[in-house]
Amino acid sequence: MKKLILLSLVFLTVFSCGDEVEFNSPAFQGDRENALWRASSFTASIETNGFLTITGSNNYETVNLKVPSVTENTFVVGDVDAIEAQYLDGFGTTYSTNNRPDETVSIYPELGEIIISEIDVVNKTFTGTYRFLAFDEEGLNSIGFTNGIFYKVPLVYGEIPTSPITCADVEIAADDALLAYEATFATSLEFVSSEAYSLACSNYVEALNNQRNYCGDLDGSIQTKIDELGDCTMPCEYASANVMEANSQYVTATIGNYNDKCAQYGFYLQQEIDVCGDEDGSIQAKIDALDCSDDDGDGVPNVFEDFNGNDDFEDDDTDGDGVPNYLDNDDDGDGVLTQYEAVDADGNPIDTDGDGDVDYLDDDDDGDTILTINENADPNGDGNPSDAVDTDGNGVPDYLQA
Repeated sequence: MKKLILLSLVFLTVFSCGDEVEFNSPAFQGDRENALWRASSFTASIETNGFLTITGSNNYETVNLKVPSVTENTFVVGDVDAIEAQYLDGFGTTYSTNNRPDETVSIYPELGEIIISEIDVVNKTFTGTYRFLAFDEEGLNSIGFTNGIFYKVPLVYGEIPTSPITCADVEIAADDALLAYEATFATSLEFVSSEAYSLACSNYVEALNNQRNYCGDLDGSIQTKIDELGDCTMPCEYASANVMEANSQYVTATIGNYNDKCAQYGFYLQQEIDVCGDEDGSIQAKIDALDCSDDDGDGVPNVFEDFNGNDDFEDDDTDGDGVPNYLDNDDDGDGVLTQYEAVDADGNPIDTDGDGDVDYLDDDDDGDTILTINENADPNGDGNPSDAVDTDGNGVPDYLQA
């Protein structure tokens, strides 16, 4: 323990202390636990994702300095995984700033830094400084470096990008992703799409992770945002709001749009179960009570064919032909199928003669005392009045003109 305390004290000394070193040729060195450590070979490499690693080795030990961007900048190690300093000793043990100390040692690992002070794009070399405290995998042992310097370390693998990703770039991307995410649950929306929400949320989480990697997260605020987003499942409050809006549209539905509004209401009720749960079964009961069917396919939903309102479809038979309306595709028996008489272009019931009986339930649509079936409303007998007789040629068929 005394050794660890001493290491921390050494690590916290001002980075610029000690003798200044001037180099005339490439070099890589630092004070390892107050003793000079010097590399005999050193290289830099750039991965296809743009991450830079500067390596120094003396054949027995190796120091790796990894940063996510090929830019002249200060990168704080011990904060995010994308920025890392490693020390590999001669016995195969790896010490990393990404390893956290055991709580018996310290719960607050010291943060170090890698400073890229100069990138020579012509000669492809890197110059800068470093300091760090790295722990082994168990977090019980540490190695500290101070006064680290690398000078004109040559690039041996990869290419220096012309437009490297910077912290500013990923901050802008995160802001854009936030706007896209917030747009999925804007108050102006009729419904919140769970698919759009989850996708935009996932994209925002990815953008925040990139921001952490390239900018660091010293106060933990970025990680807090990521944690609050969770698995990007749409919140229950949005699912419940969807149900409220769907119910509002369902209860005001007309014959023409009832089936769609009923199915929509059922969809959002099921979504509410998936997102919020249904411990008492009340939501499922609402789903079970829905009847979105049109059993005779006449364009009039079953619930609109219970004319006496007793919830029994079987005792409603307008034309008295023995077939209840919900199973009869010509409810008034006038020879014109209900689907052609039920609603107008706006989905509203049609009552041509204004007698209070809509056409699909009125066997004398124009109220001229001549039954529709006797006014040649469907000469070819297919139930479609498109061929209805129009004696005076005024564009209004006889069966609709008094």
